[in-house]
Amino acid sequence: MLHRNDSSIGPTSSFLLDVSRLVWRAWEGKQPTGIDRTCLAYVTHFGARAQAVVQRGSSTLVMPAAASQQLFHMLAMPSADTKAKLMRLVAGGFLFRRRGDLSGQIYLNVGHTGLDKPGHSEWIQRTGVMPFYFVHDLIPLTHPEYCRPGEPEKHLRRMTALLSLGTGVIANSRETLNELAVFAGLQQALHMPPGLVAPLGVGKALGAATKADGVTLPGRPYFVMLGTIEGRKNHLLILNIWAEMARRLGTACPQLVVIGQRGWESEQACDMLDRSEAIRGHVIELSRCDDVQLAAYMSNARGLLFPSFVEGYGLPLVEALAAGTPVIASDLSVFRELAGDIPDYISPIDGLGWSKAVEAYAHEESLARAAQIARMVGWSPPRWEDHFVRVDRWLAQFSLARRQAPAANG
Repeated sequence: MLHRNDSSIGPTSSFLLDVSRLVWRAWEGKQPTGIDRTCLAYVTHFGARAQAVVQRGSSTLVMPAAASQQLFHMLAMPSADTKAKLMRLVAGGFLFRRRGDLSGQIYLNVGHTGLDKPGHSEWIQRTGVMPFYFVHDLIPLTHPEYCRPGEPEKHLRRMTALLSLGTGVIANSRETLNELAVFAGLQQALHMPPGLVAPLGVGKALGAATKADGVTLPGRPYFVMLGTIEGRKNHLLILNIWAEMARRLGTACPQLVVIGQRGWESEQACDMLDRSEAIRGHVIELSRCDDVQLAAYMSNARGLLFPSFVEGYGLPLVEALAAGTPVIASDLSVFRELAGDIPDYISPIDGLGWSKAVEAYAHEESLARAAQIARMVGWSPPRWEDHFVRVDRWLAQFSLARRQAPAANG
C-alpha cells in the first residue's frame, strides 16, 4: 500500500517506462499478445532502473520508485489476486501522487498507449521528458479493412502524435520503419524522428525447443497456427482446407492446433470452429496457452502455418524457426526480412497451394520439410539480448548529447 511519504518522483531512476497497456490488460485478465510480450521484455530489461508511468483517461501518473518496483513485479509475475493488488497500488498512486522534475528524463512508450489522447501530448510538453516510442505496425492505416471501426482514425492520431512528439522511434522491422517514413512524408507538417530497427527477441522457453514435458500432444502428425483469431490472420482459409482434407482422408488427416484468443472479424472462422462437423476431432482450439505448453506444441509440430494477409513483424515465425520447426507462410516482405528463404512461401489466397504443402509436410518422409530443416542450418533467431544492446547504445547517444548541449551552448 502506498503512503504519502513514499519516495518522490525525480531523477533517481534513469528511465520512465509506460506500462499502461500491461496494467489494463492484466486488470482484464487477458493473455499476453505479441505487443504485450514486447512490453514485458522492456519491464524485465529496464525495470530495475525505471519508474512506472500509468495513464488513465486524461491523467498520467509517475509511480514512486518503490511502488514502481512492486508494479513491475506484479506485471511480470501475475497471480490470482493481481487485479486486487493493482487496484490498491495504482489507485493509491493516483490518490497520493506527487509532482517532481522530470525534464530531460527518457520516457519509453512500447505499447502505442495513450498516443491518441490529447492529455498525452499535454503531459509530454508540460514535463519536458524525452519521449521514445516503439512502433509495431501501421496496419490500421495501410489495411483498414482488417481493423475495428474507428481504429484507423485512432491509429492516425497515434502516429501523428508520435511524429510530432517523439525524440526517437524504435521499430521491430525495417519494413515497419519504412512504412512510418512513408506516412511521415505524406504529412506535410511533420518530420520523421531518428529511427532504430531492433527485431523482437525469442523467449527462452521457445528458443530451447522444449519437448512435451507434462503436456499432452495430439496423437497424430499436427500443425500449429499461433495468433489472435481475426480476419487478417486468414484462419478461415486453413479451416476450409482442413474440412476438405478431413472429408477426403478421414483418420489419416493431420490435426491442427489453433492457439490464440478470438478477436475481431473472426465470425466465420469461429462458426467453423464451433459448428463444423467435418473438422471435429481434427482441429484443437486453445484460447489460453502458457509458455511451457506453447513450446511443447511448437517444438513437436510438423510445421507452423502463417497465412496472414499482412503483418508488422511475425513473432510466431521466428519462434517456430528457433524451436527447429519448419514454417509455411504467406509471401510477405517482412517475413523474408526476418527469415530469408528458409520458410516455404505461398500466396495467402492460394488455397490449393496451401493444401498441397500441408499434405506434403504431414508425411514423415517429406522431402520439402527436410529441405527446409536443412536451410535452417546456420540461422540464428533474433535475441532480446541483441535487441537491448542496440536500444541501450542508441538511447545513450541521446542522453550524452543532452548532457553536452548546455556546455556547448555556454
